[in-house]
Amino acid sequence: MSLASTLLRVTIGGLFVGHGLQKLTGAFDGPGLEGTEQMMAGTGMHPAARNARLVAISETAGGAALALGAATPLAAASVVATMVTAVRKVHGSKGPWNTSGGFEYNAVLIAAAAAVAAGPGGPSVDQAFGRKTWGTPGALFALVAGTIGSFVVVELGRRAAPDA
Repeated sequence: MSLASTLLRVTIGGLFVGHGLQKLTGAFDGPGLEGTEQMMAGTGMHPAARNARLVAISETAGGAALALGAATPLAAASVVATMVTAVRKVHGSKGPWNTSGGFEYNAVLIAAAAAVAAGPGGPSVDQAFGRKTWGTPGALFALVAGTIGSFVVVELGRRAAPDA
């Protein structure tokens, strides 16, 4: 099980680093902060500049921490928060299937991040500090904290929206 957890952790975390760097720096043909800011404004995430930086840093740093297995439930919560927000603001209204722009891929990433939060496998930073597994509480923390984080950010964005 340790090899499977490690493989999942490094894959999901590493891909999130790349996904975040697309938003943060424009790496890998990404939009960079300016394009991400426009995307945030288009989804009603105000103030757009702050939310662009927040999502870019959450995905990059959260992905890096997840890949390393460092504070794994917290790292997974960061990833879960960005994916829950993506479902709520972009993909949820399109149904489940990716072919229609739906949320199936986001749901898989949320489930995978929560699974890793239960136990990062080894070797990991958590394991180096004596914590090989977090169990069900780690997975639940990632899901609950990530979901709450999404709701807080979306609500703050709603309140900061310019009067129309």
